[in-house]
Amino acid sequence: LTRFPPASHLDGDGTAAPMETGPQAGTPPCSPPSHPPAVEDDFKFVLCEGCQQESPNLKLLNCLHTLCLGCLSENKPIGQCPVCRMAIPQASGIPDTDNLLFINLQARLSIYKMINSGGPSCSRCQGEVAAVWCSECEEFLCTKCFEDHQWFFKKRSHEARKVEELRAESAHRFLEDTRKSCNIFCSSPGHANQGHICSIYCKKCCKPLCCSCALLDSQHAPFCDIRSETQRRQEELSTMRQELKQKRSAFEATYEVLQDEAARLEQAQQEMRELIHERVEQLVRLIRQEEEELLGLVEAQQEQGRRELARELQRVEGVLQRMEAGERLVEKMNLYATEQEVMDMQPFIKDSLEELQRLQPAAAGDRAQPGDLAECRARLEAL
Repeated sequence: LTRFPPASHLDGDGTAAPMETGPQAGTPPCSPPSHPPAVEDDFKFVLCEGCQQESPNLKLLNCLHTLCLGCLSENKPIGQCPVCRMAIPQASGIPDTDNLLFINLQARLSIYKMINSGGPSCSRCQGEVAAVWCSECEEFLCTKCFEDHQWFFKKRSHEARKVEELRAESAHRFLEDTRKSCNIFCSSPGHANQGHICSIYCKKCCKPLCCSCALLDSQHAPFCDIRSETQRRQEELSTMRQELKQKRSAFEATYEVLQDEAARLEQAQQEMRELIHERVEQLVRLIRQEEEELLGLVEAQQEQGRRELARELQRVEGVLQRMEAGERLVEKMNLYATEQEVMDMQPFIKDSLEELQRLQPAAAGDRAQPGDLAECRARLEAL
C-alpha cells in the first residue's frame, strides 16, 4: 500500500509539529475505470453454496462445502451435506467450524463496494464525503478528520489511501492489498484476556506463545517464528492440494466408467424389452400372461444392478464435489487468508483433506455385475 508521510516532524527546537499530510483540496482525483470490476461474478465463491447469498454465519463442513445457518437449518435430511450428501457428524446437523476466510472476505468486499457506490461518508464526523480510507483503523475519513487522525497517530505508521485511488483498482487488488497480518494473542490461560501479542510458536504444544511464556516456561520447546509456522501450514495445504488433483483424475475415470456401465445396463434392458414384445406379439391372447411374467423377470434381474450403480455413482459424485471444494478452499486460503485465519482453519481443513486422500476409487472387478438374463432367454426359446 502507498503510505502517507509521517504525521509530524521535529522543529529546530526538537518539539513535534504537525505536517501537512493526506489529500489536498486542489489535488485532482483519479479517474474511475471505464468498466467497473465484476465483483459479483469473480467472488461468488464467498457466498453460501446452498442459497448463493451473503451471510455472516457461514459454516465449513467436513466435506469442505460452505453453507449458511439458514440452509443448514432447512436441510432435509438432517445430518447430510445438501451438496454432496456426506454425513455431518454433529447431531444437530450444524457444524462447529466457521469459514473465517469467507466471512472476512465478505466484510472486505463490502468496503470495496461502498467505495465504488459513489462516495462514502466520513466515519467520524458523518458530515463530509470521505477522501481517505485507513486500512489500520478500517475507517473512511474526510480531509479534516484525516489531519486529526495523522496527528493522533503520529507515533504509528498507519496505512491510508485516497478513496479515488481505491475506486480505480480492481476488487482482486483491493483484497490483496488489505490482506494484513493480524495480531495473534498468547494461548496461555493467564494471558488470554490481557492482550499479550505473540510472535513465537511452540512446536511441542502446537500453540502460539508470547515472549514471557517462552522464556519462563522450560516445558515449551522447540520454538519457531509464528510467520514461519503459518507459511509452513500454507505450503502443507498447497502440497496436499496438488496430490488431491492427481488423485481426482482417478475418481473422474471411475465416474466415467460407472456412467458407461449405467448406459449399457439401460441399453441391455431396453433391447431385452423390445425382444420380448416382438416375440410375445406373435403369440395368441392366451399367453399374454406369460409376456407380463417375462417383463417382470427382466425388471427384477436388472433392478439390483441399477440400484448398486446408482449408489456408486452418487458416492463418487460426492467425493468429486468434496475434492473440488477442497481445491477451491485451499486456493482461496493462499490468495486471501490472514495468518489468524490460517492458524484457525488449517488443522480442520488438513483433517478433511487427509480423509479425502485416504479414499480410493473402487476397481472394476470389485463391483457386482448385473445379471445376464439367461433365465429369461431360456423361457423365450421355450415359447
